Amino acid sequence: MTQDKSVLIVGGGRVGFQTAELLADRGHKITIIERDPATCEALTDEWMATVIQGDATNPEILAQGGLEKADVVAGLTGQSGVNLAVCMMATRLSPDARTVARIDHGDGAGYKQFVDAIVYPERAGARVAANEIVGSDVQTLADVTGTLDIMEVLVEEGAPAAGKRLADVRFPAGTLVISDDDGERVAQPDTELRPGRRYVVAVEPDVVDEVMNLLRG
Repeated sequence: MTQDKSVLIVGGGRVGFQTAELLADRGHKITIIERDPATCEALTDEWMATVIQGDATNPEILAQGGLEKADVVAGLTGQSGVNLAVCMMATRLSPDARTVARIDHGDGAGYKQFVDAIVYPERAGARVAANEIVGSDVQTLADVTGTLDIMEVLVEEGAPAAGKRLADVRFPAGTLVISDDDGERVAQPDTELRPGRRYVVAVEPDVVDEVMNLLRG
């Protein structure tokens, strides 16, 4: 069973780019709307997402980005007002879509009545934005050295690794299952990956997609 999400990101700057890169590595379908043509060209060269050049505060541009089918809309430009406007518009036009807005100033508490989640990337990094976009089933726990991710992953029923012992699952090199499902012991070869339970996993970026396929299906 796949849990891949269709994510519409508004803003292709540093935060939007890094968030899109993390989500694409996890197997999600990403579309980026970016106003600046030069930034669009750079994003297109990366081949990680569908890129649309335009002003996302225009409902027609949001529609071109696939708003109707998006599971999540994330406003990640450097302008809090634009991000909130896009999220509020998305809520109006596509009520089932989860909305996430980047806010750079203030505590954001007053905005939570308008969006599903607020992120502060200048404080916490793109990984937090990616966590809020995906929801609770896969959470990056910390920024570590370089690009290594430490994630808490919920094992999906029916996934290839579900119900198997660690010793019987062929994880790719660059993967380390750290803790068992109660979080109190280091995982051992006989640790069972039980569906519906969460495990802490360290993953190198180039194998994230493969690991997610084994644990999430």
